[in-house]
Amino acid sequence: MADPVTITLDGEERQVPAGTLLIQAAQDEGTYIPRFCWHPRMKPVGMCRMCLVEVDTGRGPALTTSCTMPCTEGMVVDTKSDVVKKAQEGVLEFLLINHPLDCPVCDRGGECPLQDQTMAYGPGESRFVEEKRHFEKPIEISELVLLDRERCILCARCTRFSDEVSGDPLIEFQDRGNYTQVLTFPNEPFKSYFSGNTVQICPVGALTAKPYRFRARPWDLEAVESTCPHCAVGCRISVQSSQNQVLRFLGVDNEPTNQGWLCDKGRFGFEYIGSPERLTVPLVRSSTGELEETSWSAALGVVGDWLQDLITEHGPDSVAGLGGARGTNEDAYAFGKLIRAVIGTNNIDAQLDDGLNPQFLAAATSRATIPDLDAASTILLWGPDLKEELPVLYLRVRQAVQNGASLIVVHPRRTGLDDVATVKVGYAPGQGPDLLASLRAGEGELAAARELLLAGGAIVGLVGRTGLTEDPLLAEGVAAFVRDLPEAKIMPLGRRSNLFGALDMGLAPSLLPGRAALTSAEARSDLSVEWATPIPEKTGKDAAGIVAGLEAGTVKGLLLFGADPVRDFSDPSAARAALEAANLVVAVDQFLTDSSQLADVVLPAEGFTETEGTVTNLEGRVQRVAQLIAGSGQARPPWSVFEDIALALGSSLGAESVEGIQKEIAQVAPAYRTVRWDELGWGDGREGVVVPGDGGEQPLHYVPVDIGLSSSSARLALHSARTLYDDGVHVRHSLSLAKLAPGAFVFINPADGARLGVADGVLARVTGSSGSADLEVRYDPSLTEGVVYVPANQDEGWDLGQGLEIKLEVLS
Repeated sequence: MADPVTITLDGEERQVPAGTLLIQAAQDEGTYIPRFCWHPRMKPVGMCRMCLVEVDTGRGPALTTSCTMPCTEGMVVDTKSDVVKKAQEGVLEFLLINHPLDCPVCDRGGECPLQDQTMAYGPGESRFVEEKRHFEKPIEISELVLLDRERCILCARCTRFSDEVSGDPLIEFQDRGNYTQVLTFPNEPFKSYFSGNTVQICPVGALTAKPYRFRARPWDLEAVESTCPHCAVGCRISVQSSQNQVLRFLGVDNEPTNQGWLCDKGRFGFEYIGSPERLTVPLVRSSTGELEETSWSAALGVVGDWLQDLITEHGPDSVAGLGGARGTNEDAYAFGKLIRAVIGTNNIDAQLDDGLNPQFLAAATSRATIPDLDAASTILLWGPDLKEELPVLYLRVRQAVQNGASLIVVHPRRTGLDDVATVKVGYAPGQGPDLLASLRAGEGELAAARELLLAGGAIVGLVGRTGLTEDPLLAEGVAAFVRDLPEAKIMPLGRRSNLFGALDMGLAPSLLPGRAALTSAEARSDLSVEWATPIPEKTGKDAAGIVAGLEAGTVKGLLLFGADPVRDFSDPSAARAALEAANLVVAVDQFLTDSSQLADVVLPAEGFTETEGTVTNLEGRVQRVAQLIAGSGQARPPWSVFEDIALALGSSLGAESVEGIQKEIAQVAPAYRTVRWDELGWGDGREGVVVPGDGGEQPLHYVPVDIGLSSSSARLALHSARTLYDDGVHVRHSLSLAKLAPGAFVFINPADGARLGVADGVLARVTGSSGSADLEVRYDPSLTEGVVYVPANQDEGWDLGQGLEIKLEVLS
């Protein structure tokens, strides 16, 4: 922190850090200076003039904008003088010349800074009687955002956010003088993944969100603070509802994570909560083969009888569990305890053969936190396109680069960070090991990257799979390389919202709760004492092993918890065949997914906003999620469902409440011993608690090793990766987002198109390792030659599998 300086603020001496903007320093000292254009997360511009104050630096008092004035020693500031009040009245009178008096029909009414400041600082009446300017209204500048130019006060918050923060300068000032207005460019809609932030920071009702427009008034809303359920960053949000219906999410400024920003999937991806397609009653497959509604007692009786028969006849290892990465830590803990302590098997996996080694993800040594990016001199990103898979982490990396960090991006195609990257390296999937060897040696185009990594200063390595056809062990090789660098930390990247929490709760065949290895006799013994039952020693099957076991008949029963392997498993056709071959499939879910439609019993579960608990993000930060509305129909909290299944098997998990489960986790899981339920609400842990933390312990310290993978080559190599808007069940049932899913296409380099005789726009059959799809061809010059890119999580895109070799055949 900068050295303190003494200023006089409204007659009182105050000490503030040198260089702090006066508007921020005054706010920190309890004096509010009105503003419209200033935002603490963006550069000051002094455009609105509302923050004028009198400042005397030794030459007499003068009006100046407090948002652009840094604090210096001896500065005398008056925020309440008659001159200041007159200036504020004048600014507001000018701003209101053209602003329409339509507060009763404006979505911003009741929470509008212009309303509030006009009441507090305005003149009370206007001297202007001339006709106000008029524009067509509203203009749909994107699928999610509407623009009312008559209300705009030209504060430039929206344009500055789009340019400075998100890197999508798609909205800008046009015209001059009295005709100045905010607009998009011709034939260029505001197609930003972060457009909703401009709605939240707009100080008037110029920008409004289509999903919320005319839905409620702020005084009608109930609100709780919670954690976004859509990816592993763990953004803090305010969930707001009216009449038991969730109506909007707003970003909460949580310094360690999202700093107030949200991606549009996180902001608008709530409509599925109130979807009429939600499961409301238990379903059991009848003798006719149809799923029919039944009571909870009847459904649980069927589950208990069938599971008991399987365990008795074929042993506990004939049963397996998949899922748990989309619920809370408490749900995951109860699921794992049911599988291990009641059923008696280690066949459990929260991933679906599309991630990384669970021990690497959960317990890698020298683990970075998100704030470490701010202090980094160099950032190496060798993993997914953050803009598509972890959007707010993408914003944090952009911010770090703006603050002076160097960025190295290694990826087979163009990513959202290429425009700010110091070095960008492209490569063909399968060639990663050779590229890593070149980076170690500093050869060729990797010489500049190697030089940056050895230049000194802190290094953060963001490491994951660039695509699904990449060997997952490559990420560990990259992490091992980064760890050997001085002052280096690594952050393993995973996608599902509570994947890291699920792994910490032991939802992996090689892990026990609290980041302990199954192979540790001490960890098994300690857990056996706590659970009062022996823990199986044999390492269980992961998702691939479970699917193979179902097909082979060695696994007979499967419990699905919020998992859809038919959509998400690396080989969807194999997953479908496995579920069809199973003797028993029990699904605990919110919707009838492609997988739960094949289940024998479907149990409706409460989800986000309907149940409370904790979650853990990719840096190991534990945060609260809150309950706001009642569940759908007869849906129950997942942990309660697992307790009922345990009771049906003649046992018990001892699960009586979320808070009780969390306290048991703190007792049983070594890494979570410092987590306190109450503190995560409004105590010291409101920003989250990074585990293990002081007083906690992490039994497993996983050191990634480069095992020396060999590169693989293919005539055409498939790059299969995810996009933000997908064909998943939550987006599919969020009507505002479903239409934004781009659909599946096959992207190739124009040079490859010319070589193969494949023109842009033609229909081609793409054949992969597990299936084929007929897709439209699109040219993408950013692709490395010899690489074919197909979005994995779009309709038909997943059917190709995760094999490297791809074939392309023109159909028309």
